[in-house]
Amino acid sequence: MPTALWIAHVHVTDPERYGEYAKRATQAIADHGGVFLARATPYHTLEGAERARHVVTRFPSMQAAVDCYNSPAYQEALSFAKGASERDLVIVEENA
Repeated sequence: MPTALWIAHVHVTDPERYGEYAKRATQAIADHGGVFLARATPYHTLEGAERARHVVTRFPSMQAAVDCYNSPAYQEALSFAKGASERDLVIVEENA
């Protein structure tokens, strides 16, 4: 079964609230088999909107990634990101 990636591009507007989101989301992601590949690392924007935070997370499957997003724990964490950030998040299945 192919793995899947969460790819998030984020502009943080309230660091304190977003920090609470990150703390809570980290546990919810781990509970669904997610592993961070890149998180607030150096980056270089070539095209598109400038967002200072980029996160790439690998999940064991597309279903695990979707289940994580829809889980009560992640949705609770996400409530701290809303109003504290502008975000884009996609799930991409990895090629074998």
